[in-house]
Amino acid sequence: MIHSARLKVKKIIKETDQAVSIELEIPKELQTEFQYVSGQYLTFIASIQNEELRRSYSLCSSPEESKWKVAVKEVEGGRFSNFACRKLNEGDELEVLPPNGKFCLPSKIEDTDQFLLIAAGSGITPVISMIKTILHSSNATVFLLYGNQNSDQIIFKDELLDLKNQFVDRLSLHFILSQEIVEEELFYGRIDVQKIRAFDKKLFDLNKIKEIFMCGPEAMILDLKNEFITKGLRDDQIHFELFGIAAVSKPKSAIVHKDGNCMVNLKLDGRTMNFNLEFNTNSILDAALKNKANLPYACKGGVCCTCKAKLLSGKVNMYVNYGLEPDEIANGYILTCQSYPESDEVSIDFDV
Repeated sequence: MIHSARLKVKKIIKETDQAVSIELEIPKELQTEFQYVSGQYLTFIASIQNEELRRSYSLCSSPEESKWKVAVKEVEGGRFSNFACRKLNEGDELEVLPPNGKFCLPSKIEDTDQFLLIAAGSGITPVISMIKTILHSSNATVFLLYGNQNSDQIIFKDELLDLKNQFVDRLSLHFILSQEIVEEELFYGRIDVQKIRAFDKKLFDLNKIKEIFMCGPEAMILDLKNEFITKGLRDDQIHFELFGIAAVSKPKSAIVHKDGNCMVNLKLDGRTMNFNLEFNTNSILDAALKNKANLPYACKGGVCCTCKAKLLSGKVNMYVNYGLEPDEIANGYILTCQSYPESDEVSIDFDV
């Protein structure tokens, strides 16, 4: 596996006053390594003000387009987003990790399937990739609820409207605005449980939805998921990816009622390294990085799963997990950015 590659910026488009889309040029020799499915993301590595930053951005292009494009929305205090929106130019090079992520469409889509997609703000980026894939590869139906403060902040507005015109019978497109008066009161405000109850049986029928995909802030996602479960949908029908600060906040330090060190055995790229990790200090990922391990990681918040590895032996406490599925946990996988050792020795494999 490659850890990262230097890729040229092919095209930059100003999508809104606060967001740009960035298309990358992928050399032929790297296109296999950079193949992706709708919903996955790229992780960018940049040195800004003498500090290495890693930021993940979902691919907003669809594999059917043979493009690699992400969207970056400028946020207050966001060093990488400010750099990307203000200083990045076409022809520049960026260090990028290959596509990753499990927020993806099912491998098989039937023509009779109905999908409910919900996005807020820049959460539209993986969702629009899914929409294009569904519409171009099947005759399935898509219902999109997309929330923003006002119409000027709607990322990909023209592209979404073009898709609506092209697939008028299969794409149900609805913008929800929280700070702009609209003609229909139903579409004013935020996407929340009350909105879902109002929309059900009017815009869509939850009883007929095969799967739901949501991308946005943590509070919205978790509230809506609970509502969908209450309405009778199964947990495996509801998929989400979290955007926002709350989702990537650093966990509290682990508390282990013992002194001393844990011996960590870590396998990567066919090689094994060993180091001591003092209890009650660092996560396994942070400790490995301090010991010069070239590990894959991005958010360090239990969301992206870039740092996923398999625990072969020993015991750890994983404090936050927004990304691993129950079957992965049952099979021994952990997020090393959130895992703190509890036994005297642990063995972890990044190669499986």
